[in-house]
Amino acid sequence: MFTQADLQELLSFEGNGSRVVSLYLNADIAEDSSEAIKLRAKNLLKSLNGRFAPDASAIEKYLEYSHDWSKPGLAIFSCSERNFWRVFPTAVPFRNRVRVKAKPHVKPIAHLLDFYAHYGVILVDRVGARFFEYHLGELQATEGHLGENVRTLKDGQGSSAHGMRGGLEGSRRESEVIQRNLREVAAAAGAFFSGRKIRRLFLAGTPETVGQLRDLLPRQLASCLAGQFQIDMDAPEGDVRQKSLALLHEANARREEDLVHRLVEESERGGLVVTGLDDTLRAIFTGRVQTLVITDGFRQTGYRYGETGFLSSKMVIDRPEAAGQPETVEDIVEEAVTLTLASGGHVELISDNPDMAQIQHIGAFLRY
Repeated sequence: MFTQADLQELLSFEGNGSRVVSLYLNADIAEDSSEAIKLRAKNLLKSLNGRFAPDASAIEKYLEYSHDWSKPGLAIFSCSERNFWRVFPTAVPFRNRVRVKAKPHVKPIAHLLDFYAHYGVILVDRVGARFFEYHLGELQATEGHLGENVRTLKDGQGSSAHGMRGGLEGSRRESEVIQRNLREVAAAAGAFFSGRKIRRLFLAGTPETVGQLRDLLPRQLASCLAGQFQIDMDAPEGDVRQKSLALLHEANARREEDLVHRLVEESERGGLVVTGLDDTLRAIFTGRVQTLVITDGFRQTGYRYGETGFLSSKMVIDRPEAAGQPETVEDIVEEAVTLTLASGGHVELISDNPDMAQIQHIGAFLRY
């Protein structure tokens, strides 16, 4: 499974003049056959026009003979000249793409680690609950809690008079048992998720029961709530995982929309943000960027200055940071991502949001 340590290894890789082929695939055989996916990968590698043939050959051989196709996402990084080979199957698919750079192309997998890491699901009914911890779409731990059985009188049984067995007394008893069970579920959920790095939490079950549980959750769990869905208590874990992943994708889309809206709004009123490529690059150079926001797929050639490492989209001669011989960089956006992550910042990739064009497809929230 891909980890923060894996990301740091990719970020720190030095080819010393060699190039890394980075291939991302939607490898979901539920959507397409493995043969069709292999053909798609081959066509992507053909776009390299015969360059990096050893890397392309190694990737094609891996897909043909070694990959098990058990997960819908796949990231491969290859630099044959430096004997560097890393493969990361993931439970979340990627957009198909190939990149060749001095360093691994990390934007998509960094986004995966940032957004799909550490989330949980509580599947609840009137008697008990099932708890699930996920990381990058893969189950990490699960546990169940069973409370007192809820006995409901059959229609026509018991008296409706106060103080007699059944009737209002039976209904009250049933409600008390349900509430006690849900309080126990809330406490058990707090214990299960205690110490686990849950960023987002989903509730599952009937709308009525989910609504009752929501009001009983410990404050820390309640602050992580990101959505709810309806599913049977006995549903297979795979169904729970797929539904929660779909909701996580929807939550991501809403969060991206809100993020872009806030960035544009803060820019218009002179807030603690920068927009546009060169202003953002300068903020990264000075270590001020907390969250870098980029349109997915945005690329730009530019320059890196040897003495300082400063990046710009065009030749600069009148700034002290632009010292040393300028070196042409194929994609300074990728360089910006690497520098941001290396300095402890976050990177957000935005898909299909026309408002990003207002800020030239890149901007950042600043630390100061």
